Amino acid sequence: MTPITRVLVANRGEIAVRIIRACHDMEMAAVAVYSDADAGALHVRRADQAVRIGTAAPAESYLNIPALLRAAFSTRCDAVHPGYGFLSENPTFAQAVIDAGLTWIGPPPDAIRAMGSKTEARARMEQAGVPIVPGYQGDSDDDAPFIDAADRIGYPVMVKAAGGGGGRGIRVVRHRDDLPDALAGARREAAHAFGDARIFLERYIDGGRHIEIQVLADAHGNIVHLFERECSAQRRHQKVIEEAPSPLVTPALRTRMGAAGVEAARAVGYVNAGTVEFIADAAGNFYFLEMNTRLQVEHPVTEAVTGHDLVRLQLMIAQGKPLPFAQTDLHLRGHAIEARLYAEDPRSGFLPAPGTLTAFSIPHMPGVRVDAGVTSGDAISMHYDPMIAKIIAFDSTRDGAIRRLDAALAAAIIDGTATNRDFLRALIAHPTFAAGEVDTPFIERHLDSLIAAMDSFAPSADRVTVQPEPARFVDPWARADGFRLGQGENARPGAAGAGQASRPRDGNVQGARRPLVGAGMLTAPMPGQVRDVQVIVGEAVKRGQTLVLLEAMKMEIRITAPGDGVVRAVHVQPGQTVERDQPVVELA
Repeated sequence: MTPITRVLVANRGEIAVRIIRACHDMEMAAVAVYSDADAGALHVRRADQAVRIGTAAPAESYLNIPALLRAAFSTRCDAVHPGYGFLSENPTFAQAVIDAGLTWIGPPPDAIRAMGSKTEARARMEQAGVPIVPGYQGDSDDDAPFIDAADRIGYPVMVKAAGGGGGRGIRVVRHRDDLPDALAGARREAAHAFGDARIFLERYIDGGRHIEIQVLADAHGNIVHLFERECSAQRRHQKVIEEAPSPLVTPALRTRMGAAGVEAARAVGYVNAGTVEFIADAAGNFYFLEMNTRLQVEHPVTEAVTGHDLVRLQLMIAQGKPLPFAQTDLHLRGHAIEARLYAEDPRSGFLPAPGTLTAFSIPHMPGVRVDAGVTSGDAISMHYDPMIAKIIAFDSTRDGAIRRLDAALAAAIIDGTATNRDFLRALIAHPTFAAGEVDTPFIERHLDSLIAAMDSFAPSADRVTVQPEPARFVDPWARADGFRLGQGENARPGAAGAGQASRPRDGNVQGARRPLVGAGMLTAPMPGQVRDVQVIVGEAVKRGQTLVLLEAMKMEIRITAPGDGVVRAVHVQPGQTVERDQPVVELA
């Protein structure tokens, strides 16, 4: 046994607060780390001690392995918990923690490495007898082998990043002519998000349901699953609502999927908590997608329906203790649903809305749990993910859990920024969601009607105030009504324009609020950092051509030409920080 007395929490936000709570429950001290942007953050206030590790940029702080190790040593920590995101699935970090003589609260580096490469993971799963989606895993930089393979697999196909997951580097291609552009885009996004431009193909399962199996394994060879979660309510491959158990899964299918999840973990020598993700169809077929070698954002719904604290179990396993239960000891009870509350504006293409929460609270209600990383007065920083909180509702029935979740969302007091709260309410009120029949493309198919339905859920002014968006001038020549990247002419008018965004964290390309356009001037749609300038003065450009890439709140935002023209002036350079509405490029 390796006792743990003091844990470095190598993360921020709500997951850092969650881990700190579990440490304190087990009478362990918790040490927080923070960047300059998080000096007064909630996780810093809740920890026993906190250490500054760098500037606001993640590469200089939460991704800075030497700084994290120095923080652990300077505070006499004997273990490191990575949370999720950042370095949680980085085998180099895991190995560095172990080599430093500290306890890594997570799976072995070799297991992280095996599942981190999606192509290697597919091969391992196939050898282990776990069903996989038909695909192609070539490593050529040439498009031809991928085009030939897609013809064999059959359309639609998914182009996916080999070196990472969470929705990044994904393109769904339905027609052969669209494949070259999808390959190029996926390679570019994968290289940026993971430093690895390798891609592979999988058959796209139309109407599929995203079902994941929570597994736990100790160092003594014991592996169990804690049943399933369903995460089919997604937008651009980003999970929006998660629930347990799945409305789709029968007891027989649960047994089969659980066994497959256990075998997947066993195949890579897994230890600690992990999640095996599958795509399932209505006929009861299911296929391996990927394994997340860490704690999941949606772990609270599993805790609610099993009665087991997953972070506490992670800490126990890391100390060398055996699992305190066998598979036959585990039972489902009731139903739990989690909604992710973000600082983002659904009416403006879900563009993140950084700012200060002048008020934020959700009243205590029976059966409702709130995991938040902020309180009133805290800032939603442009440098990180825009999540405000996770709201988890539990009841003996699914209908009851939906009612509790809606009541909690309705009662939330939020002031200072736009949020997706009313969109969440519209989603869970939809008859298809109520019937438990949402598939992965559901939100995209019904996006217009869901956004339109938000008005009926707008809370009364005495409870919630959101700062209004100032009126913005848009030149008539710059209009692109009906345009939404990847959706053609049938998209919601006005939702996209010269700025289009891609969230690498759990995401793909999204429509973004149009930058201000006046007399040919394009401006930044939100604060961020210029990652690349792709044009020069005097260059002729075509409508839709990327001019500047911004990065903000874990998103890539593309400033594109709203029409054909010539670059009259470039007002920014790579590495520069820009404010919202700051001039970027001027077109003639």
